Amino acid sequence: MEKSQNQSDYYKQIGFLCGLEIHQRLATREKLFCSCSATPVEKGTEPVAEVTRYQRAVAGELGAIDRSTQFESSRRRAFTYRIFDSHTCLVDIDEEPPHALNAEALAIALAVAKGLNCSIVDEIEPMRKEVVDGSDPSAFQRTMLVGSDGFIEAEGEHISVPSIFLEEESSGIEESSNEHVSYDTDRLGIPLIEIDTDKYIPTPKAAKEVALQIGLTLRLTGRVQRGIGTIRQDVNVSIRDGARVELKGIQELDLIDKFIENEVLRQQNLIKIRDELVNRKASTGKPVEVTHIFKNTESPLLKGNIKMKDGIIMALPLHGFKGLLGYEVNPSMRLGTEISDYAKMAGVKGLIHSDEDMNSYNISRSELKMLAESLGIKEGDAFIIIAGRGEIVQSAMHYAIMRAEHAMKGVPEETRMAYDTKLCTSRFMRPLPGGSRMYPETDIRPVEITAAMLKNAEDSKPDIAKAKSALKKSLGEQLAMHLLRSTRLAQFERISGMASADRRFIANMLLQQFTELRRNGYDVDAISDDKLVELLNYYEKGTITKQAVPEVLKALARSDMAVEQAIKSNNLERIRGSKLMALVSGAAKELNSKDSKTLLQYIMSKHRLNVDGSELNEAIERL
Repeated sequence: MEKSQNQSDYYKQIGFLCGLEIHQRLATREKLFCSCSATPVEKGTEPVAEVTRYQRAVAGELGAIDRSTQFESSRRRAFTYRIFDSHTCLVDIDEEPPHALNAEALAIALAVAKGLNCSIVDEIEPMRKEVVDGSDPSAFQRTMLVGSDGFIEAEGEHISVPSIFLEEESSGIEESSNEHVSYDTDRLGIPLIEIDTDKYIPTPKAAKEVALQIGLTLRLTGRVQRGIGTIRQDVNVSIRDGARVELKGIQELDLIDKFIENEVLRQQNLIKIRDELVNRKASTGKPVEVTHIFKNTESPLLKGNIKMKDGIIMALPLHGFKGLLGYEVNPSMRLGTEISDYAKMAGVKGLIHSDEDMNSYNISRSELKMLAESLGIKEGDAFIIIAGRGEIVQSAMHYAIMRAEHAMKGVPEETRMAYDTKLCTSRFMRPLPGGSRMYPETDIRPVEITAAMLKNAEDSKPDIAKAKSALKKSLGEQLAMHLLRSTRLAQFERISGMASADRRFIANMLLQQFTELRRNGYDVDAISDDKLVELLNYYEKGTITKQAVPEVLKALARSDMAVEQAIKSNNLERIRGSKLMALVSGAAKELNSKDSKTLLQYIMSKHRLNVDGSELNEAIERL
């Protein structure tokens, strides 16, 4: 049996369910509901003003308060919004009604919907989606259904695309703490397209392939922004006896399958923990203030928290939990880590649990004995300790108890953030949103989809098969597929349309040389397309050699200099014609030899970046 078939059978056996939400920022001139620039400000730009607000949860259209918004609201954080000239207006900060829907953004969204075989809605109905994590000053995001009932073919599977939305991008976090978050509003309101698949993607590998296909469809429009943060992949994962968990913020497509595999592993381990806790008849006790036990402690961590204003220490007995708090559920992640992540939502830096080495905290045996007596700890029991300011500790203990109690039920429904890109693990963000956070947008009229709009969408829809066929003619199948799967396709088309260099050379520069230079720390993405075209034209005219191109790219990535300056200041001009003959003659005299191999090696060792190998061979032969 094939390996892929084995994998498919395994995931079917464990009741694996997986769906994707792809969010892509569109490259439009203006934002979705105002005339502000849809291009984010340059890094380091100072804001012209700031606005600070608090937010609270309200009932949605169905009359209920969503659990995720209620959770965020209970944290009582302050949100500051940094405002930028020509990038933020009164619409963004909810002090002015939204303007008309951006027709340019709608046209792109309709074309994408057609490219994914969707049925287009007859009328766009703007809705509000409640958001109280502070990312939107209005506490809601405007969103609208554009297409439904689409599909995509990937890994031999027919994957349904039930919905495509056009919506507003959120603000970007500038800095964050448990009490305050500062947001940049330059990206707030930029048109964003959300593409949702159904939950029946059969394997993590297939999920990766679906994401690649959708990403390619978006890039083929030539109307999407590129760079870190402009596209985000959220993944919904569950297994039998587990729960739906949303993994947010996976930036790299190549890591999607690894994050999914680790979430499956995490849920399997949490189910094992649940079964063991049920077998032990485990339970959570009542939290107890134990500050007096540690009043003379030698533990620097506990001592520091006691000395702060209103500082207290609380402890919680966990009956039957011994050994399970330290049980690894993911690489470098344990059940104790998950409980700690919940507690951190209140503002504490973490907690201490009994499966850890108490010597590392410098907690004495006598203190542990008094703690055990105070909590009623018996053989097989465990405990957690939380220290800090009184009100914060009580809130943190509330969240910790919530997570500990859920350990006896299994896997909690959560929204989790992609955390470690090396280990491909995630951390808790908030409870999973429900269906109670949507309600109608009353400030915007519905938009009728006309026959002209539909025809334009059909004419401009992205077509993967057509694009692949066109690229194969000039690049060959392997290079064409590599380019299609990369994020460089739109840039390649722009540059190859302006530069006179060979298309294969351009593709290899963007795919291979850029990748290698980026790994070595060069910010090649900062080099403008105009400079790349100028560089390629210098190469095509013979001003520089093929070997010198990466060196010019390094120079351009290091500083904002002209291409000609980068070539001359780094002595990268090509040596050819009479100058090359003079160089060969001088080398022959210096070495007192006309041996071809000796001359070739000697000259290339000194002038590898300035001399073309075949041209040098001809010069040596003429000598």
